[in-house]
Amino acid sequence: MAHINPMSEPGSTPSARRGSGEIPAEPDARHLIEQLPAIVYVADVGVDGNWRYVSPGVRALLGYSPEDWLADPDLWARQVHPDDRARVFAREDDLVEPTVPEEYRMRHRDGRTVWVRDEAALVTDAEGNAQWHGVISDVSDRKRAEAELERRAQQQAAVARLGKHALEGANVSDLMHDALDEATRILGVESGAVLEQASDEEVAIVRARLGPARQGLGAGASGQVDNGLRRDDESLRDSSFLHNSNFPRNSNSPRDSSSPHPAGRLSRRVQDAPSDGERTPRANTGGDSVTCQIEGRDGRWGTLWLASASRPRFEPSDVDFVQALANILADALQQRATEDDIRYQALHDPLTSLPNRVLFLDRLGHALSRPSAKVAVVLLDIDNFKLVNDSLGHSAGDELLMEIAPRLKTALRPEDTIARLGGDEFVVLLEHIEDERAAARVAKRIVAAFETPFRLSVGEYFTKVSLGIALAGAQNSHPAELISDADAAMYQAKEHGRARYEIFDGAMRARVVERLSVENDLRRALERDELQLIYQPIVSLRTKALASVEALARWRHPTRGLVGPSEFIPIAEESGLIEPIGRWVLDSACAQAAHWHAQHRDRPPLGISVNLSIQQFRQRDLEATVAAALARTGIEPSSLCLEITESVLLQEADAVRDTMTRLAQLGVRFVLDDFGTGYSSLAYLTQLPIDGLKIDRSFVEELGSSRRSTAITTAIVRMAQALSVEVIAEGVESQLQIDALRALDCELGQGFHFHRPLSAAGVSKLLDAEPS
Repeated sequence: MAHINPMSEPGSTPSARRGSGEIPAEPDARHLIEQLPAIVYVADVGVDGNWRYVSPGVRALLGYSPEDWLADPDLWARQVHPDDRARVFAREDDLVEPTVPEEYRMRHRDGRTVWVRDEAALVTDAEGNAQWHGVISDVSDRKRAEAELERRAQQQAAVARLGKHALEGANVSDLMHDALDEATRILGVESGAVLEQASDEEVAIVRARLGPARQGLGAGASGQVDNGLRRDDESLRDSSFLHNSNFPRNSNSPRDSSSPHPAGRLSRRVQDAPSDGERTPRANTGGDSVTCQIEGRDGRWGTLWLASASRPRFEPSDVDFVQALANILADALQQRATEDDIRYQALHDPLTSLPNRVLFLDRLGHALSRPSAKVAVVLLDIDNFKLVNDSLGHSAGDELLMEIAPRLKTALRPEDTIARLGGDEFVVLLEHIEDERAAARVAKRIVAAFETPFRLSVGEYFTKVSLGIALAGAQNSHPAELISDADAAMYQAKEHGRARYEIFDGAMRARVVERLSVENDLRRALERDELQLIYQPIVSLRTKALASVEALARWRHPTRGLVGPSEFIPIAEESGLIEPIGRWVLDSACAQAAHWHAQHRDRPPLGISVNLSIQQFRQRDLEATVAAALARTGIEPSSLCLEITESVLLQEADAVRDTMTRLAQLGVRFVLDDFGTGYSSLAYLTQLPIDGLKIDRSFVEELGSSRRSTAITTAIVRMAQALSVEVIAEGVESQLQIDALRALDCELGQGFHFHRPLSAAGVSKLLDAEPS
């Protein structure tokens, strides 16, 4: 009680004036009071005061009869909710008036809690005795509605906070714990967990948990849960977490098998999981628990589960709230999966899904940073891989590259890292490798793994690999240096016969240092005008008259002296310097040819040959470069002959064919050098604009003394003549060779028997000496 109706003044009622303490006895008034859905009462002041009158409404409101109520003066005090007694009794004793109506909780006879509004007026009779005249009405529905509004406001605020954290890029694991914090705080539950559905439908991976370590996930729960999950558990960090998860990804990129295993698992029976046929919000409510799905665009990732032993049932609004939290987690996981895919694609080879150069260098750097690191790098290259693309097609080449990765894994330890650097080049990181012998054993296993054929869609195919090994030491402690050393060893393995391995050593290091020194000096050779051209005459085998010359580059080094092409051209090709050097050779040769023609206009223009490498053919502007050289010097295009080797034709055949066709349309000529020593094919002469070919010196030097060389040379000459292709014999050094070539009707030759390479002035003297 302890309430005064602010609309009433003490002593203003009839009963107050009479001081009787009774309800008016008029029949109509009493009937009206008894029909009210509330308790109308008269009671003495004080907690222990007697109840003078209680209307029948007490039965509907609290489950007691008026007689029960009047017979027990302490009943009202006992039925006030324990949590509200101190507040209500304090106001009762204060007798401060006027006061506002009081709202508090009372316990129904059946144990239910009822919210009531107590409005009373304090009246005094003629003798000065104070009494309460009041009305107690049921306001439970309004209180529930207000509580529902407040709960929904709290839920909306919680959803907004979690969404804000997600937009700010919070760690996914932290978001999961935040979602559980918000849900357990607002819903008042004791337990909660974020569960990822593993590929095994009967296993759920615990990604975050609050509350008891183990509590049933419905009636079918079984199994054990790891108690050690924490917010800062490294196994829950974004990158490894997403790689392990089955969340729908935006690409088909495979997951990194080196990622850590999940930290905790909880076994579940399949029937406990929500049905896939349920509509959104997909939730499974069962009296004391709620399970809402965390679902992405392409399927379910897992569930957000909450349970309480104290509440009988979750309301539909509670389920909506939990589902909203689950949806935010789903969006965050989808976003992190998208970002993870982008990172994955940036760090992995798209064809083989192996780590690429960037990721490999990062892992190698971490390995080298450890104290007393025992690290080795194995670089391997597929022998004659170009033949696969040329003979079987690029799709077969890609298929072979994809089959190589699993083949390599069979020869390596689980902790070893395989990466693809590009093309047909792979690299392996060996950690905790004791010495060269241990590295060599790994290399032998890799070589042996390629003994069996690869089963491709076009059939079986055998291939071999060449390997280079470099062990980390004081002189190659940087990742790039270690890979460079392995690369040098791998090239030595190729030079020594392929399908083998070489270990980088001190002597090889000296050669690498020397090569770097040569490369650095070569970069300055053009600007210092250290390069020069000499010319190898090509003569008629019948008349010995000068027919054309081949331009040969030489390097006059200030300290090394004259450096031959075999020493610096390979370095120029590997370093990319062949492009500026090649342009200089082309321009200088064309300019010299124009000069000779200006000096000897009484004879046909002297032809000049220039060698081109595959790197020059890869230049997009090669056609423009040749056209510009012809235009600047004014020589006839037919005077320029571009010499190429079969190795050029083996690489990127389609692109080379297109480039040759465009250059031939300018009017320049092509000669195929070293014919017969490589992958010689009649297709070269029938499908490409080849005007001439050179018989390699290895056949010419045995001409007349070796039946085999003679037969091969004869076949080459006869074939070329049938196709109207000019033939030039290289390395002619004896009259016996000349006689044999003449007998075959070979037209042209070059070699020391006629002339050694000459300077431009020396060629001018030959032209001057020839009859006009």
